[in-house]
Amino acid sequence: AKDQLVDTELVYSYAKTDRLSDMEEFVSGTNTANVQSVGDRLYEERSYKAAKILYQSIQNNGRLASCHVQLGEYTAAVDAARKANNPKTWKEVNMACVHAQEFRCAEIAGMYIIVHPDHLEELIAQYESGGHFEELISLLDSGLTSERSHIGMYTELAILYAKYKPEKLMDFIKLNTAKLNIPKLIHAAERHYLWEHAIFLYTHYDEFDAAANAMMAHSPTAFAHDQFQMIMQKVSNTELYYRALQFYMDEQPLQLNSLLNTVAQKVDHARVVQQVRKNGHLALILPYLKSVQQHNINAVNDAINELYVEAEQYEELRQSIEDFDNIDQIGLAQKLEKHELVEMRRISALVYKKNKRYKQSIDLSKLDKMYRDAMETARDSGNQELAESLLRYFVEADMKECFAACLFTCYELINPDVGLELAWRKNMLDFAMPFLIQVLREYTGRVDALDKKTIKKEEEEKKKESAPNDYVPDYIPPIMGPSGMSGFGPLAITAGPAMQQPAQQGFPQPGMMQPGMPQPGMQMPGMQQPAMSQPQPGMMMMPPRF
Repeated sequence: AKDQLVDTELVYSYAKTDRLSDMEEFVSGTNTANVQSVGDRLYEERSYKAAKILYQSIQNNGRLASCHVQLGEYTAAVDAARKANNPKTWKEVNMACVHAQEFRCAEIAGMYIIVHPDHLEELIAQYESGGHFEELISLLDSGLTSERSHIGMYTELAILYAKYKPEKLMDFIKLNTAKLNIPKLIHAAERHYLWEHAIFLYTHYDEFDAAANAMMAHSPTAFAHDQFQMIMQKVSNTELYYRALQFYMDEQPLQLNSLLNTVAQKVDHARVVQQVRKNGHLALILPYLKSVQQHNINAVNDAINELYVEAEQYEELRQSIEDFDNIDQIGLAQKLEKHELVEMRRISALVYKKNKRYKQSIDLSKLDKMYRDAMETARDSGNQELAESLLRYFVEADMKECFAACLFTCYELINPDVGLELAWRKNMLDFAMPFLIQVLREYTGRVDALDKKTIKKEEEEKKKESAPNDYVPDYIPPIMGPSGMSGFGPLAITAGPAMQQPAQQGFPQPGMMQPGMPQPGMQMPGMQQPAMSQPQPGMMMMPPRF
C-alpha cells in the first residue's frame, strides 16, 4: 500500500510539473500507481493532456474521449468513443462537436445516439437550441438507412419537416405512412397549421370525423371537394352530413348536388329539404331532388312541385303529379286554380279530377274553355248526371261541335232519349246523328245477338224432342194371342174379355193404331202384313171419329 501511494503521488507530481514524457514512461512501465484516480484528479483540475495520457494507458476510452473533446481533438474523440461504444460517451462527443460546429464528427456520434429512442429527443433539443436544424435533418435522414432505424426516427424527422421544411412533408408522409406515429405527427401538423397534412393523416388513421371537421374548419387551405366526398362516405356521426350541407351552401354552392348525391343513401331527405329551404337555396338542389323523388317522399315531392310552379314548367309539373301522388294535392290545386298561366289552371283541374272532385274540375275547365278536359273528366267520373249537365251546358251555349264531341266522349253515360231530345229542341239533329247511328247500330247488334241465341235454343229443343229411342231389348219372346197368331212383339197385346167393346160399323178409329198392330210400312219377321181394312179376330177396334 505504501508503494502504491508513493507511485500514485509520483505520477501526480510528474503531471503537475508538466513532465509528461517522464510520466508517460513511468506509467508504461511496472508500477503500482492508481492511475484511474490520478487521471480523475487531473481531469477535474482541467489538466486534460496529462489525464489523456493516463486514461490512454489504462484504455479508459470513455474518459479518454472526454479529454479529447476538452482538448478540441474531435476526430480522436470520435475514435475513442467508438471504442467505448457507450451512449453517454457518444452524447458527450456529439454535444461538444455540435457546440464547436464540427458537424461531420457530430453526425458520426449522432448516428450512434438516434438509434436509442430514449436519447433521441434530447439530441434533437440540443441541435434545435443552437439553430442547427439543417444538420439535424441531415442526421436523421441518414439514420433512416440504418438497420436499427425505428418509428421515433421517422416521426421526429417528419416533425422537423413540419417545422422547417413543410414543402417536403407530404411526400415524406406518403412514402412512410406505415412507419409514423400518426397521432404525434397530427398534433405537430396542427400546431404548425399544416391542415392539409393533418387531414391526410386523419384519413390514414381512420379518423374520418376529425378529418371532415378539420377540412370544414380550415377550408381556405385544406378543402378539396373530391377528398371531402370520399371522407363523407366513411364518417360515423350522421350530424356531420347536415354540417357539411350547411358548409357547402355557405362556401361551395355549385358542388352541393355532388355532395348530396354522394350521401343520398345516408341522409333524411325531408330534413335536407327543410334545411335548404330555410336557407333559401331550394332551387340549387333540384337535380338531387329529382334523383330521390323515386322514394315518393312528401317533402321532396312538394319541394319539386313548388320549384316547377315558380319556373312555370307545367309539363314537368304535370308529369310529377301523375307519377308521384304523395303530396298535398288539394292545397296544390287551390294554389294553381288562380294561377295566371292557363296550363297551370289545367293542372289544377287535373288534381281535382284525381281526387274525385269532378264538379270542381269541370267548372274550372269550363271557365278556361278547356272543354275537352271537361268532357274527359265527366267521362272518367262515371256520373251520368254530370255528363248530361255538361251536355246541356253545350246546348244552352249553342256550341254544336262541343255538343257532338260530348256525345261521343260520354257515349256510355248519356241516355239516347236525352241526347235526341236536346238535339231536337235546339235543332242539332245533324250533330247528334253520329251518336244516334252508333246507338242504333249497338241496339241492332244486341237484337241480332238475341235472335241468334233464341233460334239456337229452339233448334236444340227440337233436336232433343225428335231424338229416336235407341233402346233395343236383347230377347223378345213370342206372344200368342187368343186368335192363335204369334210373332208379335210385346206391344201386340190382345184385348182380354173385359177390355173388348163392340165394334162400331167395323171401322177402326182414324189416327189411332190398333193395339198389337205394327205401324204402316213395317212388317214383323215371319208374317205377312195384314190388310188394314180387315181387322184380325180377337183384336179391339176403335170406332171412327167424325
